[in-house]
Amino acid sequence: MDRRIFLAGGAALAATGLPALTAGSAYAAAPLAVPSPTLPSRAGIITSLRLVADHWLSTHTSPGDNLWANATFMSGLLALYRLTLDSRYLTYASTWASNYGYGLNGGTTTRNADNQCAGQAYLDLYEIAPAANKISAIEANLYRMTYTDQVTKNDDWWWDDALHMAMPPFARLGALRGDSGYYTKMYSLYQHTKTVEGGPGLYNPATGLWYRDKSFLPSVILSPNGKPVVWSRGNGWVTAAHTKVLKALPASQANVAEYRSTLVKLLGGVAAVQRTDGFWNVNLADPNHYPGPETSGTAFFVYGTAYAIKAGLVSSATYLPVAARGWNGMVATAVHSDGVLGYVQGAGDRPDSSQPVTYSSTASFGVGAFLLAGTELAQLAV
Repeated sequence: MDRRIFLAGGAALAATGLPALTAGSAYAAAPLAVPSPTLPSRAGIITSLRLVADHWLSTHTSPGDNLWANATFMSGLLALYRLTLDSRYLTYASTWASNYGYGLNGGTTTRNADNQCAGQAYLDLYEIAPAANKISAIEANLYRMTYTDQVTKNDDWWWDDALHMAMPPFARLGALRGDSGYYTKMYSLYQHTKTVEGGPGLYNPATGLWYRDKSFLPSVILSPNGKPVVWSRGNGWVTAAHTKVLKALPASQANVAEYRSTLVKLLGGVAAVQRTDGFWNVNLADPNHYPGPETSGTAFFVYGTAYAIKAGLVSSATYLPVAARGWNGMVATAVHSDGVLGYVQGAGDRPDSSQPVTYSSTASFGVGAFLLAGTELAQLAV
């Protein structure tokens, strides 16, 4: 018996207890203007980055909490600091971290990947100006997971966002301390997410794409059009996770080859479904399921593609136009004249979360993703 749920509206799902997903075709369904496949100048990229970052800082004078969304913003902001050496960006991030004593939400005993995301920015700040207090919380936390607290438990990362939130701190601490135990634990957690979670794992080796969690496996749920639900930003988080981990790991580390090949396969999968306006739809497997531009997934794909080009993992001739169209599309369509970054799908876990996604939709993590994308692309531009 086929037990898949076809997402055709709330009434059809009432008896299942599953939330309804709707087609949502009332906004920006048709692709916008076709962007150039050529990168702008490095100076032009930096101008766009500064415009967006400066608007966010000017309208958010308080840096906010230290949860995953703001932590992702800080990751992007500190990448922009490293590119520009503008002290305003460093000061803003340092103030944010100091406000929380470089601590983690949930304390050093938390196993929640969302709480560990702040550790990425703390590690950035440590690298800029080393001080033990900056990384004491994230190090104590990951040491517990690796060596003392339920060390054989590897099912913590049951959703694919978790890979971005927690993998980079494991990789960076392993590199910083020369301790391969962090690499081993990270890989065990990763392998559960990839190949075990929900039965088959969240990774589809045929497409290179990932399901957000086990409730989105195609054996469980389909879009209103009978196609898989493959969330764009979920795959964006996975793209960013692999990118950041590969930046941190030594090339000789045992799992690097798998991380590289998985990233390359993912980038190939998303390149095949890029919209002609440079963006990606919220459902990578169904272009008619809430069609329209979406910035956060797009920015993460540009970030990972730019890294892979620079690292020699993919062909520049093939993939640079993909990254350029994504960047140029975002700048032309999502960046307002005052620096607001629009078309960012709000917090959620699926294509119909925080709908509708509009020109005015923005969020801190989307800005962070945009900053990561641009800072990586700037290294390819002249």
